[in-house]
Amino acid sequence: MKIVFLGTGAAVPAKNRSPTSIAIKFNGETFLFDCGEGTQRQMIYTDVSPMKIDNIFITHLHGDHILGIPGLLQSMGFNGRRDHINIYGPPETEGIINGMLNMGYHSINFQVNVYEIPIEKPYCILESESYKIYSYPMEHSVPTLGYVFKEKKKPQLDIKRAIELGINVGPDLKKLKEGYSVVSKDGRKIHPEDVLLPPKRGISIGYSGDTLPLKDFGKFLKSLDCNILIHEATFDSSKKENAFETMHSTIEDAVNIGTIGGVEELILTHISARYDDSMEVYLNEVINLSREKNLNITIAEDLMEFPLKKGK
Repeated sequence: MKIVFLGTGAAVPAKNRSPTSIAIKFNGETFLFDCGEGTQRQMIYTDVSPMKIDNIFITHLHGDHILGIPGLLQSMGFNGRRDHINIYGPPETEGIINGMLNMGYHSINFQVNVYEIPIEKPYCILESESYKIYSYPMEHSVPTLGYVFKEKKKPQLDIKRAIELGINVGPDLKKLKEGYSVVSKDGRKIHPEDVLLPPKRGISIGYSGDTLPLKDFGKFLKSLDCNILIHEATFDSSKKENAFETMHSTIEDAVNIGTIGGVEELILTHISARYDDSMEVYLNEVINLSREKNLNITIAEDLMEFPLKKGK
């Protein structure tokens, strides 16, 4: 499992940063969060395959978060994709995507499913045996969603105890993990509770999209036991007025939300192009706040990979 930062810039492309796009790779699936201009080109320099993306999550409909979608879909068609793709986003997403599908001549011969998510309250929008994905209404100049990717807790087996009880190692262990009883070698019925340890904590990743700082989002992250928060920090905190006027967040804002959420790792992204020539002011504030709050803070860079282990 890992996070791949394809683009970490703000409203316009910069010399060192492309517009926003983040991929989460998990158990053979790839989830794409936002798809700014040039996203598919960024993928060339990573192990993110466009053909493995089945779900795209759009935070909002500003161009720096969606203008990579038409090219990405057309390239998928050019390369012979036949599997459907799901695109999730705020209200009006369907009309925007339909417009993209009508752009120029192309060979998109696969189904594009669009799901518009209400912005009045949080929703669980996707669930499998191993994960859940939630949306959360954020506060920006247009309807905006944040997202949380939550790995479900997995049962752990006490292998030593299982062997002592005479369980056939292999299929029987799998059955016990799935909640079924099995019969031991000497004919005794063994129940899951006989050999199961407390479930292992999964990894949960929050993503803010573009937003003013929302304490309630931090509380939502806390309720989901989030380990990692990817939060926009367009400006350093000396530009607080700029952030408020444009409905964005500062470094300090992001740190405060991460603290409320109780996360172990804060990753800052959506960095303004004004810092392209020098990150000194931005970096110094991050270092100082990291020490002050005793919080791990990372400034995302284009093509940065953030590997994760289960629960860590």
